[in-house]
Amino acid sequence: MFGEHELRTQFIKIIDKKIHLVEESENWILYRREGVQVLIKKGKGKFLILPAPAEGYGVKFLMIRLSERIAIPPKERIVGYLSAPIDISIRSGDLEIDRFTVGREKYSLYGEKTVGVIARYHESDFYESIPDSPAVVKLVIYNPTESWKMVERVVFPIRNSVMFYSEERAYYPLIILLTKEIYEVNNTGNPPDGTLRQTHRAEPLPNFRMRWL
Repeated sequence: MFGEHELRTQFIKIIDKKIHLVEESENWILYRREGVQVLIKKGKGKFLILPAPAEGYGVKFLMIRLSERIAIPPKERIVGYLSAPIDISIRSGDLEIDRFTVGREKYSLYGEKTVGVIARYHESDFYESIPDSPAVVKLVIYNPTESWKMVERVVFPIRNSVMFYSEERAYYPLIILLTKEIYEVNNTGNPPDGTLRQTHRAEPLPNFRMRWL
């Protein structure tokens, strides 16, 4: 699914969507998806299907609510995985020719009505191993305080975030949540697994302080 594909007549299934490549002639390929059509001149560039952060209508944050809240003892660290939504980026060389969402698209207000932000919304279990999901977040939670802490959701910045992928699964960068007095989240920009490919040069995003728990 993810990665480079040959420019020839074929259907390609991407989770719950399909794209269609049609050879118009020796030099031209027609790309089609649900009313979107792009004529591609064959050249040196690769045809790529890549995961993209779930920005949807242009949001900057992803909020994942846990199906079961997690209680963490003082000075403890836990590592696990969450399922997550993604967008799909279709590229011809370094040009994005199409971008779309897959799965059910949900949004939610994070914070208060007057000062909150709209975030992409998703619900997930907390897994000890990689779940059978098209997209995954590896999450490290560390409680540096002397008190027990509760985690019921994670909110982190995704705008322009690098993504990582294998052929069948997409990954967000490693996410670290520190349960300080004000919870702090770090989209590290680092791969959760050293064997994965990246969509572009990885850079960390600024830490985000979760003012509303």
